[in-house]
Amino acid sequence: MKSALLRLRESQDSMSATERAVSDYLLSHQGEAMGLSIHQLAEKTFASPSTVIRMCQRIGFAGYKEFRQAVTCDVAVRRMDRRQERREITQSDSLDEIVDKVTYQNMMSLQDTKDLIDTDTLQICVDLLNSARTVLLFGLGASLHAARDLNLKLLRLNKPCVTNDDWHTQLLQAKNATEQDLGIVVSYSGETAEMVQCMNALRENHTPIVAITRREASPVTELADYRLYTTDNSSAIQLGTMSSRMSQLNIIDILFTAYANSQYSCCVAEIRQADAVGAG
Repeated sequence: MKSALLRLRESQDSMSATERAVSDYLLSHQGEAMGLSIHQLAEKTFASPSTVIRMCQRIGFAGYKEFRQAVTCDVAVRRMDRRQERREITQSDSLDEIVDKVTYQNMMSLQDTKDLIDTDTLQICVDLLNSARTVLLFGLGASLHAARDLNLKLLRLNKPCVTNDDWHTQLLQAKNATEQDLGIVVSYSGETAEMVQCMNALRENHTPIVAITRREASPVTELADYRLYTTDNSSAIQLGTMSSRMSQLNIIDILFTAYANSQYSCCVAEIRQADAVGAG
């Protein structure tokens, strides 16, 4: 079942003003809204039925009926867990409460990321990894740490890959890329100018591009051939978007494991050899 509420929240920035008004109402009146017909919802949000339908289609549903069924399921599942209500960190929180809230927000980020994964796209990304001559990794800031993690994982499987801390060097590797390579760009915001410049260079060379990024319209999602989506449940006080980092690393773990599993016997041997080198 598609996660309607998550897709609605993640897509708000790309909606028109009238669609945003409908989505805001749905997110703040989940239980009540699901009892409304499309005409009643349109009337309450000063929109038209066609606007409601466009909003539903924008996030991957055939129409309002399918969307309403998915939201009803979402609400029922979330009510089963009282902790599902997002809990912000406050100044008065004890250490026990901080441990509980940060852990829970990270858990929810992982669950939301799982709900956003399209396995058909994931399979294509695995196939691209298998066929790529060299995997070129791109990222800045916290996203660079996620790119490095994938670089280390792929090296354990003896898969040729390249990542650089300096973005000018990343741009050079993009300009030198070929159709036989694969570019993987990690960018939570999807707006990082340096990553956009690298992606433009990759496209000029017809290099396939996979983006690990948020599920909303952005220059990075526009330039990517394939997208693996992350999300973020960080509270305002969680500096460095902690849970978005967890989400990125989770996607990388999934992609790496799926790739390794596609060449199971060979990869097991490579990992054992790498582990032996590390133990030595």
